[in-house]
Amino acid sequence: SESSDSSKYQSPVRCPPSTIATMFEEASEVFDNMFKSSFPLTFIVFIPAVLILVSPLPAEAAHEFTVYRMQQYDLQGQPYGTRNAILNTEARTVEAEVLSRRCVIMRLADFSYEEYQKALRQSAGAVVIILPKNMSTVPQDIVQQFMELEPEMLATETIVPVYFAMEDDELLSIYTQTLTSSSSQGSLSAAEVLLHTATANGFQMVTSGAQSKAISDWAITSLEGRLAGVGGEDLPTIVVVAHYDSFGVAPWLSYGADSNGSGVSMLLELARLFSKLYTYKRTHAGYNLLFFVSGGGKFNYQGTKRWLEDNLDHTAPHTVYTFFRAFSTDSSLLQDNVAFVLCLDTLGNGDGLHLHVSKPPKEGTPQYSLLKELELVVASQYPEVKFSMVHKKINLADDMLAWEHERFGIRRLPAFTLSHLPSHRLAQRSSIMDVRPHVDVKKLSRNTKVVAEALARVIYNLTEKGAPGDLQIFTEQMQVQEEQLSAVVDWLTAQPRAAQLVDKDSSVVSTLEYHLGHYLKDVKRHYVKADKRDPEFVFYDQLKQTMNAYRVKPAIFDLLLAVCIAAYLGMMYLAIQVRHCVHAVVQTSESCTVLSAESPSPRRRPIKVHHTMFFCFVFSLIPPFFLKSINFSQ
Repeated sequence: SESSDSSKYQSPVRCPPSTIATMFEEASEVFDNMFKSSFPLTFIVFIPAVLILVSPLPAEAAHEFTVYRMQQYDLQGQPYGTRNAILNTEARTVEAEVLSRRCVIMRLADFSYEEYQKALRQSAGAVVIILPKNMSTVPQDIVQQFMELEPEMLATETIVPVYFAMEDDELLSIYTQTLTSSSSQGSLSAAEVLLHTATANGFQMVTSGAQSKAISDWAITSLEGRLAGVGGEDLPTIVVVAHYDSFGVAPWLSYGADSNGSGVSMLLELARLFSKLYTYKRTHAGYNLLFFVSGGGKFNYQGTKRWLEDNLDHTAPHTVYTFFRAFSTDSSLLQDNVAFVLCLDTLGNGDGLHLHVSKPPKEGTPQYSLLKELELVVASQYPEVKFSMVHKKINLADDMLAWEHERFGIRRLPAFTLSHLPSHRLAQRSSIMDVRPHVDVKKLSRNTKVVAEALARVIYNLTEKGAPGDLQIFTEQMQVQEEQLSAVVDWLTAQPRAAQLVDKDSSVVSTLEYHLGHYLKDVKRHYVKADKRDPEFVFYDQLKQTMNAYRVKPAIFDLLLAVCIAAYLGMMYLAIQVRHCVHAVVQTSESCTVLSAESPSPRRRPIKVHHTMFFCFVFSLIPPFFLKSINFSQ
């Protein structure tokens, strides 16, 4: 049994030392014969082999990610935002001493306006700000700080391209390595800085897009629909307005949850509620209700401005259908029969409601009735809500109007804006931080109920009829649907709605048109195009691009590598120059080998001298393999 087991497990075959020596001898003879030939032949044979051996291995030397460019637009001839879109420069963090012609990477958690200005003053090549994927996880103090900085970043034009990117593991790793490289330069000696610079990895940031250019024939779309009153032709009209577009420092990151997704969702819910009331003869009121969803609200309310011009002046170059032509051919009906215009803006949060007016309403007017009804409903049904009227005159010297109702006030139409914000200067109205978690659906539903009850009391004149303040009209089947409000806000905040991104074929416009058509009559579109000779607004493209971060070595590494290669080639050149002397030594070693061949013991046969030439060739491959081990892509 032992013999059978031993037959199963045989020891591996081992070559005797004489065989190995013979193999090396044959290889050295081949090398010796080629070495004796001309040098060009040797160069032609061995160099391709060396290049194949040291060809770079596949490596993840680049990372591709999406970036979103800062706003670029012209408004009334004044440029705003960044004016450049091309980026091809090396990455640094703001901690580096030299930022000129470098791409400065910042994280939102460490961002400050002073560091941003430092990068601009030093003529940085670009600025990339890394944002967290989930904005709701950002601490509130950081959110508030960045909200306040956004208007300052857009206040003037910037030559340096400014991009925003969403954080991921690869991008965070790039930032960490760049931060380590930038921070260590100031605390090391000159020799250490040189060595660190030569061995450290760098990143070349390159965008794939072209230079930005103006978009021609861009159309801003607005929508209107109506509920006709009953009781005559010359009926007063109540206009309910909300702009649907969003705004922020980067258009592709502007979701506008509270401003003004909440206002649009409230307008659609009011249209649904009053369409039910106007369906029945008993509750069909003697007021015309006009609902207007305006575009270009964040650009000085361009959609509202053109809509008023088309209805009041008839001088606009683009003829549109108007609601008031359904009642009379006299365009002055808009001015003479408007009871008031109620603009809805930023109503998805807060514990207060503020009615912003350009001129306090006079007693006995419909607008005064709305003011009193709002106060009554809030005091009787929602005492926890603080209601106030905020008076601010229209300043025509400002480049931007404060609220949308000022567009109507300029045309002497009684109008006001309802918002939970006490001032138009608050940063929540124009920020990329205005995301879905900033809308409290319960508070939005409460505010919608307040507006609906106040409007109903005005339309049906309930106060003069002696109805108590706590009388609730919208209850049971007519109550405000919180789920509907939430669904509309979710849909609006699922996509950016910057005016530069919402064209006439956008799903935002078509969906809004569908919902308005479900509740209202004569739903129409209105388009606004900038005048080609003297445009009031100009938009630019290249707002979303793909950026590549390539892993590269600095220029000092190229210099060091060139020195090493030159030294290596010099040594090889010297070896070739003395090849005749080496060949003589090889001939001498061959004669010694003949004498030693008569020796009976092969183990004592001396190794030929020209074996050394074979090993020299093997070791000559070490420098290329050393270079191959260094991770670089260019």
